[in-house]
Amino acid sequence: MTINMPLQNEVRRTILVVDDTPANLMLMNDLLQSEYTVKIASGGARALKIANGESVPDLILLDIMMPEMDGYEVCRQLKADPTTREIPVIFLTARTQEQDEKHGLALGAVDYITKPVNPAILLARVRTHLAVKAAADFMRDRNLLLEQEVERRTMELRDVQDVTILSMASLAETRDNETGDHIIRTQHYVRALALQLRSHPRFADYLSEGMIDLLFKSAPLHDIGKVGIPDRILLKPGKLTAEEFAVMQRHTTLGKEAIESAEARLGKTVPFLRCAKEIAYCHQEKWDGSGYPQGLAGDQIPISARLMAIADVYDALISKRVYKPAFSHETAMQIIRDGRGSHFDPDVLDAFLALEQECKTIAASYPS
Repeated sequence: MTINMPLQNEVRRTILVVDDTPANLMLMNDLLQSEYTVKIASGGARALKIANGESVPDLILLDIMMPEMDGYEVCRQLKADPTTREIPVIFLTARTQEQDEKHGLALGAVDYITKPVNPAILLARVRTHLAVKAAADFMRDRNLLLEQEVERRTMELRDVQDVTILSMASLAETRDNETGDHIIRTQHYVRALALQLRSHPRFADYLSEGMIDLLFKSAPLHDIGKVGIPDRILLKPGKLTAEEFAVMQRHTTLGKEAIESAEARLGKTVPFLRCAKEIAYCHQEKWDGSGYPQGLAGDQIPISARLMAIADVYDALISKRVYKPAFSHETAMQIIRDGRGSHFDPDVLDAFLALEQECKTIAASYPS
């Protein structure tokens, strides 16, 4: 790849000359003004004010021996300020000791030229350091553009994730018109639970900020498998027979398989689909091992599914279904409490009980 940098003579560069001797300022001005815009400062304080002005100089020629504030201190302050730290500083001084030069370079100067000045050498070094600065500025701007492009594409990927999940979840809505608000409410219950548990020692390592975001995005897919359940069972107003319930139980496996199919099309496993698959497949498991489809117990059940289990059951209890009326919040909470240690992870249940009022508010915010 070829990088086309702007030529130096396309832009008239600005050089700030700092010296307390008027004759030296006049000499530098005469030497530089044919190629550059020259600004002058007779002291350190004035130099710092100019450097922090609207038009930042491209390079500074800086004397060391000045009253009130010497060149070393000026350089130190320039390099400490984010606005001026990238301006190349060349010390231009009568001090010829090696330790003086080492000290100046250690402060961040790019060069050290002793007086009396050889005009040809000074101009050559100025051109060199301006070219280096131009290249550095070009790469810094280019890197900023790349960072902005990466951020833009990352946001696009997040949008694609959101649209993918909502599109898949909408399939369930087409089968059951009670599903839509249930999906939204359970999303918010799950996030509230995750936030409540993120400092708990059993869950802190798992519930990072990124994982909580994935849980919120993945929760709508917990019942995606119901698209494969026949209407005569899914929408049956009465109690299901044993055979019908066995078919209904298959929605967990169907959900997992649907998400696996999406992964196969992508050709790889992605975190948000892996989380969605756990929730879809395992949210009907019970803490005591009596759930389905695998009969998992205790910590065998993924944390994501344990959070979803409580959110799903609570919302199902307070919602009207074709097979049952809506229970009151108080009745639902009592049923939830009775499931501590049998249906639900005790610590997750305790967190849910601590969120009782918040969950009640969520339910009221998205009424069926």
